[in-house]
Amino acid sequence: MGGTLFITGNADADALLNTDGTALLFGMLLDQQVPMEWAFLGPHTLHTRLGHLHPSRIAALDEEAFVAVCCEKPAIHRFPASLGRRLHALATVLDQSYGGDGASVWAGAESGAELYDRLRALPGFGDEKARIFIALLGKRLGVQPAGWREAAGAFGDDVPRSIADTHDEASLAVVRAWKKAQKAARLDKQDRPLSPQKVSRTPR
Repeated sequence: MGGTLFITGNADADALLNTDGTALLFGMLLDQQVPMEWAFLGPHTLHTRLGHLHPSRIAALDEEAFVAVCCEKPAIHRFPASLGRRLHALATVLDQSYGGDGASVWAGAESGAELYDRLRALPGFGDEKARIFIALLGKRLGVQPAGWREAAGAFGDDVPRSIADTHDEASLAVVRAWKKAQKAARLDKQDRPLSPQKVSRTPR
């Protein structure tokens, strides 16, 4: 597994995301109600504190003991306790259903629809999060089962609207600007942009 995701500003944290399927799933799960960079730094923080990021070993931990690790300062999320419990639940599913390997969630998926169904079955992965993750896999990791763009919905297009579209500092800045413009216009991430200029230039 090797990807081109650029997000945290920490080379080691990005390297972990690009080479460890569990780290990538954990980061995606944490990507809610906090800046993208904070969310995707969480897996590296946990790896540093635990000395590993193995789902089976995390699942074997007492849930509250794992939550305590998530809550250590600096916390991995704005809501570290509730998200820590979701991460523990996700690790348990990865242990029981995917051999303790996060990348096995997408390995062998023969279609975008199958991949979508696998992701939706994971704790904390709603419809939009599953579609963004499919786009992330397709654009940044080259995981492209038949129909992946359709399964990704709007996130599979060429508009730089999500984490799936960040591969360097410039593209990250464009995604930030796009999100800011959409929010100011009270538009959803899946809505069409106000104008091509909103997403075609990197802010100075």
